[in-house]
Amino acid sequence: MFEAMIWGGAAISLAGLAGLIWCILRVNRARKAGLSDADLRAAVQAVLPWNLGALFLSVIGLMLVILGISLA
Repeated sequence: MFEAMIWGGAAISLAGLAGLIWCILRVNRARKAGLSDADLRAAVQAVLPWNLGALFLSVIGLMLVILGISLA
């Protein structure tokens, strides 16, 4: 049972990492597009909730991995 918790947590953490990479690429694409300061700020603000969600998902996954290791 705890092995499933470890692997599930690792999968959740990898999904969060993929979300973080997506956020980085999206902001980098907006920076390279040569947008004005206001448009760039709007693009970053649009990505911010996704970034926080991905970070939260990654942290929850790592917590599951640590909990599964400590209980095993």
